[in-house]
Amino acid sequence: MPVAARRLPSWAWVTGLTAGAIVVVVALTVEADKGPHPTAKATGAKPSASASADAKPSASPAPTPKAAPVPDESGTGRRIVYSLGQDRVWLVDADDAARRTFTVWPGTVDPAVGSFTVSLRKDATTGSDGVQIEHIIYFSAKSGVNIAFSNAVDGSSPPPASGTQTGGIRMPKADGAALWAFGATGTNVRVVE
Repeated sequence: MPVAARRLPSWAWVTGLTAGAIVVVVALTVEADKGPHPTAKATGAKPSASASADAKPSASPAPTPKAAPVPDESGTGRRIVYSLGQDRVWLVDADDAARRTFTVWPGTVDPAVGSFTVSLRKDATTGSDGVQIEHIIYFSAKSGVNIAFSNAVDGSSPPPASGTQTGGIRMPKADGAALWAFGATGTNVRVVE
């Protein structure tokens, strides 16, 4: 059989396509790192990603953002950690590994820094701001204001404070459900700066 008529094995053909695709992705990445095209308009707006019907998946997945580490001064063992400065909560297992972390919207009254325990849980009620809330986990009080984690039933974030004292620490709905499942009565809560 003549050399030109030989057929390549299917794996060789796929390997060639894969290598070609990698070369194209590398070339496009190098070009993108050079900045915008010289004829592109400068608008001052940051580019945004948008999905379209003809969008193609990238050759490699985007890197996963590194989760914020559990604060060193937050104690040990199974606990809920709340950072006032980061507006962030961690759900930490007995082996000191964070099961989940997420940002929150604090109320106008912050709890004191220190150790507390979950003292009361309520399925649902109306918050002091008039919003229907659920997964309410009380752990502290300050200046006559009860401090509790919760999420809005409709999943919304609270509006800016209107001058009233509120102790609700709100979070997205999925995070509220995870905290509810994790934070039984008696669970340690550690508040750090």
